[in-house]
Amino acid sequence: QVHLIESGGDAVQAGGSLKLSCVASERTFSNYDMAWFRQAPGMEREFVAAITSHSSTYYADSMKGRFIIARDNAKNTAYLHLNSLKPEDTAVYYCAAADGLAPDYSSAYEWSFWGQGTQVTVSS
Repeated sequence: QVHLIESGGDAVQAGGSLKLSCVASERTFSNYDMAWFRQAPGMEREFVAAITSHSSTYYADSMKGRFIIARDNAKNTAYLHLNSLKPEDTAVYYCAAADGLAPDYSSAYEWSFWGQGTQVTVSS
């Protein structure tokens, strides 16, 4: 069982930036693939980005270039840098982990472990 704790969510103005963190309890964190999803009210959970255990990265097309996923295995932590934020980025952002990247990695069903989420609110 991997426990994930997100932090870093906040209320910011459009154009601002945030850095989200996801700390994992698992000592073999480096073996896990990590991802970020987000969910706005009334919407399905949406894939944002993923990073493999070998640090290959994948992004949703709509977020490529604005968001950056990273990891620090020494700190058991994954990060999501949010830049040039827009009001439509407002959502709860969730961290997820899996032991192996599924072909359909953009589906929330392919990820085994989830954090509780952190709220990001962007005002215009």
